[in-house]
Amino acid sequence: MPELPEVEVVRAGLAPAVTGATILGVEVFEPRSLKRHDPVAGAFETLLTGRVMEEPARRGKFLWIPLQGSPRRAIVAHLGMSGQILLREPGWDEAGLLRIRLHIETAATLPGDHRELWVHFVDQRIFGSMAVDSLVPTTDGAPAGLGTDEPLIPTQVSHIARDPLDPAFDDAGFFAALARKNSGIKRVLLDQTVISGVGNIYADEALWAARIHYEQPASSLSRARARALLAEVRHVLEKALAEGGTSFDAQYVNVNGNSGYFAHSLNAYGQDGKPCPRCGTPIVRERFINRSSHFCPRCQRLRAPRP
Repeated sequence: MPELPEVEVVRAGLAPAVTGATILGVEVFEPRSLKRHDPVAGAFETLLTGRVMEEPARRGKFLWIPLQGSPRRAIVAHLGMSGQILLREPGWDEAGLLRIRLHIETAATLPGDHRELWVHFVDQRIFGSMAVDSLVPTTDGAPAGLGTDEPLIPTQVSHIARDPLDPAFDDAGFFAALARKNSGIKRVLLDQTVISGVGNIYADEALWAARIHYEQPASSLSRARARALLAEVRHVLEKALAEGGTSFDAQYVNVNGNSGYFAHSLNAYGQDGKPCPRCGTPIVRERFINRSSHFCPRCQRLRAPRP
């Protein structure tokens, strides 16, 4: 599933093309891709046609494009398991996987310098979605996420905690939340109401880097170890972002259809049976909820809670 770095790569790639662009028309080829759109607010196509888009924003794995005008609304995109948002030249064929198409006219950087583009929402498994949603004030009054200066967030995203790359992320609040949680630290890292954007891949990588077992009770971490873990979470996410995200197959691509390279830098995730890059002990894979955890049994020992 696309995680924070993959979604941020998409957001940054969309920004130059869609910021200030006008939506000329909308085509919906798969109604299931509108499952999170509330038709009571109006038809998806009607709410978008003629509107001007602002710079895309992101919190955790959620991406939205604010729309100019009143009432304040935004296009909210969730990529699900296999969703892609691609910028295409008119006439491009997506081989039967196209679910939604936006016809846009880019903003002019020079007088008369307009250009028509297609924004494609492609989704093989149809777990992702697009919706038009209302913008509401953030609870802390800070800008809602990366890419926006406005303290406005879509209602569908308002329950999601800030992610660790957000300038408004509350480190002290995060450490306090850990101290209250007796569940395993990986469960807490995946809890979108505590911290957003840290999916399975990057949780395994950050825990490996911090030498913490995935089942270590969150409340048992000292403040120093909690700080070290948060630093490693940020480092892993920033490194993945710099390498364009993690791509295991053709489903994980940026807006131009190119793959990321962080999969070549993984130390723990997907490395079961291979030697730990730090100590040489084989990496172990264990079942975790409905997925897997990868860790080094020597470097990441489960420690008894402090008395």
